[in-house]
Amino acid sequence: MSTIAIIGAGKGLGLTVARRFGREGFAVALIARNQERVDALAETLRDEGISAEGFTADVRDTASLQRALVHAAERLGIIEVLQYSPLPAKEFMRPTLETTAEDLVGPIEFSVYGPVTAARQVIPGMRSLGKGSILFVNGASAVRARGAVTGTSIAFAGESAYAELLHEALEPENIHVAQLIIPRGIGGGEESHEPSVLADTLWRLHSERGDFRTYAADLDAPSD
Repeated sequence: MSTIAIIGAGKGLGLTVARRFGREGFAVALIARNQERVDALAETLRDEGISAEGFTADVRDTASLQRALVHAAERLGIIEVLQYSPLPAKEFMRPTLETTAEDLVGPIEFSVYGPVTAARQVIPGMRSLGKGSILFVNGASAVRARGAVTGTSIAFAGESAYAELLHEALEPENIHVAQLIIPRGIGGGEESHEPSVLADTLWRLHSERGDFRTYAADLDAPSD
């Protein structure tokens, strides 16, 4: 059975993506910081006939992230798809002139060290399968810096650069790396931003591949 690992799994987009991939026969590894919450999500999925388990990790703690991915592969099978989509902390989003060097440690750990750790952990398994997908989910500040959210703008830029380099490096090995940019956040009245639509988009990024970067909607389009 193919396995998708969703890092930053929650009851919104994470659960919806789990259902979307589950319908395609994937087992689902739900990874987040709270064991009780991921266990509840996994139970919901199992009740729907989807093989799923929850694992805890803090993406800023690289050892815990590695352990979670190892345990997920041991329990559910080699990870064919990795989705990196944890929500950044509010304290990462300070105005430029209020942001110190120390304020950038958390965002960089979250959006650079975490993705590098996760990718390096799953790539060997994908190579053994001869296929795989690594999917990054980010907000608009990953491609257009905003002074009001300086920490995430800087860290997301690093994540975007790493993801694009990874895309170029792994493409010859049949491992697809893609980034989905969601302007203005999930939901909010925009049909293109609803979790079910985004989950379909992420499935297409895996199954149909294509370009490195996809936008859920135009960056400058007003919300409905």
